[in-house]
Amino acid sequence: MSTSIRFCLVLHNHQPIGNFHHVFDAAYRESYLPFLDVFEPYDALSISLHTSGPLMEWLDEHHPEYLERLAALVAAGRIEIIGGAFYEPILTMIPSRDRQGQIQTYSEWLERRLGGAIRGMWIPERVWEQSLTSDVSRAGIQYTVLDDFHFRNAGLSEERLHGYYVTEDDGQTLSIFPGSERLRYLIPFRDPHETVEYLRQVAAQHPQAVAVFGDDGEKFGTWPGTHKHCFQDGWLRRFFDALAANREWLKSTTLSEAVDRVPPLGKIYLPDCSYREMTEWSLPVTQQLAYESAVHELEHDQRWPRIKPFVRGGFWRNFKVKYPEANEMYSRMMMVSQRLEQAERAGASGDDFQWARRELYRGQCNCSYWHGAFGGIYLPHLRNAVYNHLIAADNLLDNATSNGQRNGHVEATVDDYNFDARQEVCLINDKLVALLAPAAGGQMYELDVRSICHNVLATLSRRPEAYHRKVLAGPSGEGDNCASIHDRVVFKQAGLDRLLRYDRYPRKSLVDHFYDNGVELPAVVTGDAMERGDFAGGLYDAKLRRNADKIQVQMSKHGNAWGIPLQITKGVTLETGSSVLDIAYRIEGLPPDAELHFGVEFNFAGMPSGADDRYFQADDGSRLGHLGAELDLYDATALELVDEWLGLDVRLELGAPTMIWAFPVGTVSQSESGIELVHQSVTVLPHWLVRPDAEGRWSVKMRLALETERAEKRRPTAVAMAS
Repeated sequence: MSTSIRFCLVLHNHQPIGNFHHVFDAAYRESYLPFLDVFEPYDALSISLHTSGPLMEWLDEHHPEYLERLAALVAAGRIEIIGGAFYEPILTMIPSRDRQGQIQTYSEWLERRLGGAIRGMWIPERVWEQSLTSDVSRAGIQYTVLDDFHFRNAGLSEERLHGYYVTEDDGQTLSIFPGSERLRYLIPFRDPHETVEYLRQVAAQHPQAVAVFGDDGEKFGTWPGTHKHCFQDGWLRRFFDALAANREWLKSTTLSEAVDRVPPLGKIYLPDCSYREMTEWSLPVTQQLAYESAVHELEHDQRWPRIKPFVRGGFWRNFKVKYPEANEMYSRMMMVSQRLEQAERAGASGDDFQWARRELYRGQCNCSYWHGAFGGIYLPHLRNAVYNHLIAADNLLDNATSNGQRNGHVEATVDDYNFDARQEVCLINDKLVALLAPAAGGQMYELDVRSICHNVLATLSRRPEAYHRKVLAGPSGEGDNCASIHDRVVFKQAGLDRLLRYDRYPRKSLVDHFYDNGVELPAVVTGDAMERGDFAGGLYDAKLRRNADKIQVQMSKHGNAWGIPLQITKGVTLETGSSVLDIAYRIEGLPPDAELHFGVEFNFAGMPSGADDRYFQADDGSRLGHLGAELDLYDATALELVDEWLGLDVRLELGAPTMIWAFPVGTVSQSESGIELVHQSVTVLPHWLVRPDAEGRWSVKMRLALETERAEKRRPTAVAMAS
């Protein structure tokens, strides 16, 4: 055959920070190892391989022999190692200083461990903004891969996508390959000859073309049904046989060889974009459904091929709007990044400082900051891991900059921490960090237990998702066992349609409710209980009161319940060296004959349900059930949530006997394995039938204690663990 084509198989292997060991191990056994076993004997074939930092560190610890095999293939020119940002952050989400730092640090690690020069990088989730060009180039990267979808949105037609282009920003240049969406859906789901025939057509029409498949390595064994398909049924071996049999015209090559042997097709400036599905997922749910309907209606229209290149969804950064919890993690990450930069400017150095940087980078791992076909932000263990590393970085910075000065110290700062143009309050000592939002109902939206690096308010509200319409429609058959993950609909349990519930407010703490007097627990659990006041999300005024050994933030709001004008004032006090928050409430303006039903909601996350070592405990020490139970208590003076595995005891004490509701909060959410109910948090809601005193007032005091004695007895401090 007189014409030829260069085919670049670019694999992206990734497991996120915080994923379970057994998940890493299963992916290794089902995908990474068998792929290497099949690929190794094909001497005529070469690939480009990106392995994310979290996975690479796991492999180095648990399977160094796998890395030795990679290194041998690198030395033989069979595998080109592709670099990237060490802990797989969305690059547009982190500051420029951290982008360059993550990329350079990982390139150095890879070159030291596997050999070979790192010239290219993987862009996490292919989330692209043009300004990334200069940072990526300055970090020493020469080329990368995005989707052909990016190039189509820049105005390129199909016939101009068979090579690579040069782009520029601030005088820095970068070569970019368009990864083929057609190949992403052919490989490995269709017979190998279909891929070969597609490449044959491209070669015939575009001599010296370059075609790039760039996608997840987990498609070869880890995605549902693909292990049997790729290895037991022999798809991968047949695919490599087909490539080898056609090597006279179908040249298996690396990205580096393509750059060195083939000139660029020209210059391009790409719009802000990601792969097609990601742009759809980032839309608000109503618009996502409208988008899907519009596409479904148009795709059978004869004009659709001409229209399709100009159709795309939303913008990745709006995940921080779609999921406010993502913005909370992002904001906390930015607090740590800014603090680290300030410390560096002040001359901080040493092991603690360097480990703080590494912990920050780990806390930037992208997977828990968004949601699509994978569990993402809906997976509590991923959110917990982000906070764990960010809190650890904060602890290490204390050591690096103040020599433990926060021991015996308490402070409060006020700033726009979550970037909403309103000021938040941060209370901090050596035990706790509490973030409160006076402008959002006076809620406490983060509470860090520093000794175990755990945020007990890493919660998630229940909200509509576009795939919930599939839940309401019910199962429609299993379909193709080896379909693309974007096309599968699997229900992991029955009755999910009855568990769809949506919250009208964030599942945080110090959420102030007024209910009808006769409301009972089932209506509160389902969300059917009507809110009769305007305090749950209203604007509270705030002021700080400071003493030498304690600080109080006092928040107040004039509002109403049932049309009755009321004022709520609540204070949160943190003392030096204490792991207790003292909480006081006062309601004023109550009519003399009133009996109003008032409740204060607390939520606690990262303490799973359904396990014998995670349970409710009464004031007398008796167990009241695991953390997935529903409780309706009367005349209670305290309720404790015990997580023996985490080593955390959360105890809420009431100043007088009262009623307490407690129940789990779960989301019906999808991941790559299917749609299921996921436990997110436990709600504890003390409530009262409020009767005023002679001056129309009512008050109550509570104490929230967070003890980690169990954890501290069995392991070193979290700071020591991090280092």
